[in-house]
Amino acid sequence: RNLSNLGGPIQTTLTACESVFALIDEPREKDQGKAQAARLQGALRFEGIELSYPGAALPALRDISLSLRAGEHLALVGPSGSGKTSLVNLIPRLYHPQQGCIRIDDIDITTITLSVLRQQIAIVSQDVRLFDDSIAANVAYGAQRGASEAAIREALGHANLLDWVDAQAQGLHSFIGENGARLSGGQRQRLAIARALLKNAPILILDEATSALDTESERAVQIALETLMKGRTTLTIAHRLSTVIHADRIIVMQAGRIIESGDHESLLARDGLYARLCQAGELT
Repeated sequence: RNLSNLGGPIQTTLTACESVFALIDEPREKDQGKAQAARLQGALRFEGIELSYPGAALPALRDISLSLRAGEHLALVGPSGSGKTSLVNLIPRLYHPQQGCIRIDDIDITTITLSVLRQQIAIVSQDVRLFDDSIAANVAYGAQRGASEAAIREALGHANLLDWVDAQAQGLHSFIGENGARLSGGQRQRLAIARALLKNAPILILDEATSALDTESERAVQIALETLMKGRTTLTIAHRLSTVIHADRIIVMQAGRIIESGDHESLLARDGLYARLCQAGELT
């Protein structure tokens, strides 16, 4: 009987081992960058970008040329599969374009070491990855793991989460459960915002950061995001009008191309794809 009870746990362990060893066997990222740049200002430029994924019939991105000044807030909208996420994933070099160049402060990003480049970029996405560890460890992980408790508390305060943290029995040292099981959706997002605040990177990517939240949670997260975006070059991918309407500029993408660019009012007046997305309720 004891042996028969071991079958399930053994199978679960074997499955987990397969995932672990598959990750270990992944080839290391190629890093040909040499430059050890100090903190950058965050001006971004995409020059003639072309990107195709292996086996895909059509390019993911075609002839993308785009400039952002340091501190500008750019919103990206468009139908699913239009290339929004592909475009922002090129900035931390998660993918490499077949043609074209991306520059930060006029520096080709391929000349910057990956570790230094990625320290210049903070990402807050809909899919927040959390660990069965303390609140402090989840905020200060990776390159920020040596951060002081004072710095962590400051980041949590700006993310409108400190009152909740202080109400927990162990405060910063309270565990949050596997993948943040003890947190609400809004708390998970604000913890991710606290991470980004602690990182203090000049470039911020928001990938549908509020799309899965109810109205009340979205309002709290939006206040925290406004604090996070101050002084940072921000690229926002969103399906909610409230997250793009106040952007400095909006670009509309379709089939891997930028087909419209402007602010909310000018794009509505143009009566193109952006206006149709708003009218159809795809930007709500």
